[in-house]
Amino acid sequence: MKRVLLKLSGEALAGEKKTGFDEETVLGIAGQVKLLVQEGMQIAVVTGGGNFWRGRSSGNMERTKADQIGMLATVMNCIYVSEIFRSQGLKTRVMTPFTCGSFTELFSKDAALQALQQGEVVFFAGGTGHPYFSTDTATLLRAIEIEADEILLAKSIDGVYEDDPKDHPDARKYDTITIDEVIEKRLKVVDMTASILARENRMPMYVFGLNEENSILRAARGEIDGTSVTV
Repeated sequence: MKRVLLKLSGEALAGEKKTGFDEETVLGIAGQVKLLVQEGMQIAVVTGGGNFWRGRSSGNMERTKADQIGMLATVMNCIYVSEIFRSQGLKTRVMTPFTCGSFTELFSKDAALQALQQGEVVFFAGGTGHPYFSTDTATLLRAIEIEADEILLAKSIDGVYEDDPKDHPDARKYDTITIDEVIEKRLKVVDMTASILARENRMPMYVFGLNEENSILRAARGEIDGTSVTV
């Protein structure tokens, strides 16, 4: 039985609006995840918070507080996406590394694995619970902890390029690249801390464009359209 961790960028959840939530986008994600769960796949989810907060770019706030606001943005995202999933008939739970009253439950590897094995979609919100660590790092950490087979990175761009295709339209897209090459070339797949975690723990990743039709389904089934990051 395959177990994957799906990373959704906050910007992807906003759709064309670029901020907040786009319900049609999230409903589309829910429909694809439901099919995968019905096929017997175990799905965990991490979301970014960029549709609400980009505090690191502000010079007017201390970094720790800015990161804490970002963590709370991911909690809002996970609660929202979880409820959309529930409206489509999926069972879900949201876990955080810190107490959020009755909104979420405290992360436990054993509880997360039990939920996944029972067919629930488990959301890991709140990052690592510490400043100076991104949701990329949280994604790798949780994937390693739950012993995922791979990480699916759903982005606004359809793979890994040698340069930013927005600025360099002729930039080459990689079909496959090793994590060593990613680190050596400083490609922006995930941040450096997360890249090193992936290399040290041999965690493969697959990068694809969320906005393409049935992209999550195709990525989870191994139908290559994006970039496979091997270890």
